[in-house]
Amino acid sequence: MTQHIIIATGALFGMLSVIFGAFGAHALKKTLSTEQLHSFEVGVKYQMYHAIVLLTLGFNINTLSSSIYWCFTIGIILFSFSIYGLILSDAKGKKLRFLGPITPIGGLLLVMGWLLLFIDAF
Repeated sequence: MTQHIIIATGALFGMLSVIFGAFGAHALKKTLSTEQLHSFEVGVKYQMYHAIVLLTLGFNINTLSSSIYWCFTIGIILFSFSIYGLILSDAKGKKLRFLGPITPIGGLLLVMGWLLLFIDAF
């Protein structure tokens, strides 16, 4: 995985995290319940955490295993974006239940990314 792709991916996810966070805090504040808003914020936080990890890795590691990159990238998409879909669809009264099992798969990929990074350190 090239350094530029890793940095660009981290920057994109970071930018989207700020946009989604602002959207949740302002546009959705009156639409979502407290619990829904909290869940939405969890998706935003995890997306930003892992965007920062990708940026840090991109700027500091010349050779990053593509497995680590893909675990974090796909993990962000499956974890955070499934939460966004679940919350927004629930707020509209048509909860997309098929997204429910996708969230833990994304979480597992994030954990795998961390595990692979740990192993790569040695």
